[in-house]
Amino acid sequence: MAIKAAPVTDLTAEIRRHDTEFRSFASDNCSGIHPEVLAAIAAANGGHQDSYGEDSYSRNLQLIFRQHFGEHAVAYPVLNGTGANVIALQAMTTRSASVICAASAHIHLDECGAPEKVGGLKLYAVPTRDGKLTPELIDVEAWGFDDVHRAQPQVLSLAQSTELGTVYSVGELAALCRHAHDLGMTVHMDGARIANAACSLNLPLRALSTDVGVDALSFGGTKNGLMLGEVVVVLNRAAAANVEYIRKSSMQLASKMRFISAQFSALLGTDLWARNADHANAMARRLAAAVEGIPEVSIQHPVESNAVFAVLPPYLSERLRERFRFLTWNAAAGEVRWMTSFDTTERDVDDFAAAIRTELDHGKPSGTRKMS
Repeated sequence: MAIKAAPVTDLTAEIRRHDTEFRSFASDNCSGIHPEVLAAIAAANGGHQDSYGEDSYSRNLQLIFRQHFGEHAVAYPVLNGTGANVIALQAMTTRSASVICAASAHIHLDECGAPEKVGGLKLYAVPTRDGKLTPELIDVEAWGFDDVHRAQPQVLSLAQSTELGTVYSVGELAALCRHAHDLGMTVHMDGARIANAACSLNLPLRALSTDVGVDALSFGGTKNGLMLGEVVVVLNRAAAANVEYIRKSSMQLASKMRFISAQFSALLGTDLWARNADHANAMARRLAAAVEGIPEVSIQHPVESNAVFAVLPPYLSERLRERFRFLTWNAAAGEVRWMTSFDTTERDVDDFAAAIRTELDHGKPSGTRKMS
């Protein structure tokens, strides 16, 4: 006897449920999928392939990553950035370990304690002026290596570009890696936006990682035009053992990995990674230039990637949010963050800057006090 399916409401009448003209400066995660990446996903569809990374797309991905990071690089695709960071750090540490990072680091502020809860790690977060660590700042927490009461500093974690949009130079990275290695530590790089940093410096990816002594890297794809997916890139196998087992036990081993690998093949198998990142950087510079000199708007950090940090009066931020999305970075200081993406247009930037000027022309609402 056939079972009759219960009638359901047709929810397919309106497939598109958002206004495609709406633009956001909240995050480069808000953008869609780059058309070339979407085409690569479609091309990988159809027929059957082996699962869990045994497919032809994932095998080919190893060759692509070696071209960018050197013959010893091994790529482990995962589902998201937090997963990439936690898996890499777990592979680089023992249970008694600690990780030194900047106080603004994503692993410290924006991963819901995952490195501590899932990775079992202690984070030593060091305050910085611009998101960038120095050898001297590392030494603030790099001590007590033989103290049984102190979690042992084993890994230095750097973000490139930083969470404040700044970029380490090659010399700065080399000095940091050298100092960490001299202390017996290894170096992890959170490269959620390493493509933006490489384009900012006009350098190949390996110049910011393999060549300066980084041991393992979390390579970002989602912020640079992918649908989903990041990659743990092991550059020094002795420094990051058992990644494949940690990835599985951390629930980050994708069964249909070919669709992640195909995206990275489109991104890194061509110059798409650089085109996307370079464009996003250019739009951030355009935005910073457009608001420079506007009364009551103050840029807080050098614009070296695709982020602009500015201080605005609260009333101005409130009015702008009626039309645009962006994040409050420091509510007490009135600091906001504007992010640009691969699909941010010159018109998007110009419209946003024009809206700022228009709202300022309207004047402050009555009863508003000027920020001190």
